Amino acid sequence: MLRPAAPAVDRAIAANGTAWTPLRHAVFRSIWIASLVSNLGTWMQNVGAAWLMTSLAPSPVFVSLVQAASNLPLFLLALPAGALADVVDRRRLMLVALVWLCIAAALLGALDLAGRVTPGALLGCTFALGVGGAFLAPAFQAVVPELVPHDEIAPAVSLNGISMNLGRAAGPALGGVVVAAFGAGATFLLNAASFVAVAIAVARWRSAPRDARLPPEDLIGAMRAGIRYVRYSAPLRIVLWRTLSFVLPASALWALLPLLARDSLALGAGGYGALLGCFGVGAVIAGVLMTGVRARIGAGGIASWGALAFAVACAVLGLVPMAPVAGAALFVAGGAWLAVLTTYNASAQIVIPPWVRARALATYLIVLFGGLAVGSALFGALAEEIGVPHALIAAGAAVALGHLATLRRRLPEGEGPDLTPAPRWDSELVHAVAADRGPVLVTVEYDIAPDEAEEFARAMRSLGEIRLRDGALRWGIWADSARPGRYLESFVLESWLAHLRQHERVTAADRAVQAIARAFHRGDEPPRVTHFVHEQIPTDP
Repeated sequence: MLRPAAPAVDRAIAANGTAWTPLRHAVFRSIWIASLVSNLGTWMQNVGAAWLMTSLAPSPVFVSLVQAASNLPLFLLALPAGALADVVDRRRLMLVALVWLCIAAALLGALDLAGRVTPGALLGCTFALGVGGAFLAPAFQAVVPELVPHDEIAPAVSLNGISMNLGRAAGPALGGVVVAAFGAGATFLLNAASFVAVAIAVARWRSAPRDARLPPEDLIGAMRAGIRYVRYSAPLRIVLWRTLSFVLPASALWALLPLLARDSLALGAGGYGALLGCFGVGAVIAGVLMTGVRARIGAGGIASWGALAFAVACAVLGLVPMAPVAGAALFVAGGAWLAVLTTYNASAQIVIPPWVRARALATYLIVLFGGLAVGSALFGALAEEIGVPHALIAAGAAVALGHLATLRRRLPEGEGPDLTPAPRWDSELVHAVAADRGPVLVTVEYDIAPDEAEEFARAMRSLGEIRLRDGALRWGIWADSARPGRYLESFVLESWLAHLRQHERVTAADRAVQAIARAFHRGDEPPRVTHFVHEQIPTDP
């Protein structure tokens, strides 16, 4: 049994309202504290790795490649990792990933202490750590709604951001001290130990058994379903586009800050850690204040002001090469970074149903870390041509322009749609056809008043997106040329099992959309639904 909340936690919750409410939940609190320890270790290692590379290969390209090697695995592996997290036990997957991370960090530390680390070895071990993070992140993101009630998802996401940025605030400063006193290898070993803390917390958690009447999906099918869901989920696509427009240019700050600190500001490892500490402190303060600010200006307002503030901070870093000014700019950048990305993350969380949560969040992570990896490499190359300060100014301008270009795409607000599972199971339907038979054609016949045809078509377009999002390969609506008002909806699925999964994926919000479309149907009987299964035509002997 986990112990009840400490008095200090209760006092923090009482003082800060809903911002800290998720910490009342014992399991969430335990994992949150462990992740804070891990974030401290991760940021200590980031300082060690970046600073070590400035000694091994002091080139903007090589230094920026540290960030690229760390983030690229998420871009490459997040989707299969997310699919895996949706079809296997997430707790076990998280434990395996944590063991991998511990081994990779310990190996890098041992190589450095033995004096055998090279630029290639540093990048290789950093990439291996990124691989472990790629398999951990989608599962970790997906379990948040399992640990807190639906109306506390946004504060819980903000708290995870606070955890990461508390690590960013203290970790770099500690990392600078450790690097100066014991060398970069010590930060790698401390990071390995921090993963043990998270593994212990995750091992103590027991996830609820999954309630499903159908067998789990295979990995390839699960990946296809995840891609299809993202393609036809308009709210999620908005979040992804806005995230990419921010992180692609904003990555320049992470890629170029070590060189800015060393060359333009003439700082050592401790000074670089202090700059990152300023960033982290700003992020923590923003995380504490975000709940109240969100209530006043909404998710869209937070994203707008945060992006513009980050753009100004990048420009100031490039224009004024003074350590105190850089610290103030990074304080603002840290608050803006946390505000924008936790807003986008929470917006993604509230529109994704449970059956596809890890896969859909994996696409969010692909966009986030892929943008960071590609942006880091691009701005590293740009800094080679025009210098670090000018590259940061260009990045600030790009952040502002990217935000303005996507401003018309409104973010999902509030608690989001009702994603409570609402399937309607017919026991005869489940056993009517062999699961692997297919393709399957489903038709639904409607009788609509001719003067309501345009409104009906508009309602059906929303229903069609749901059909395609949840498994249909093709969808269409047909009008009877001989009988005005008679319409036929049709959609094709890969197999009978795919159609059963489509039933299982229906949410309460989907039922509401379906009810609006079916309200146009005339007559006492509901629309007629027919299922056709592809018949193999025998060939002549």
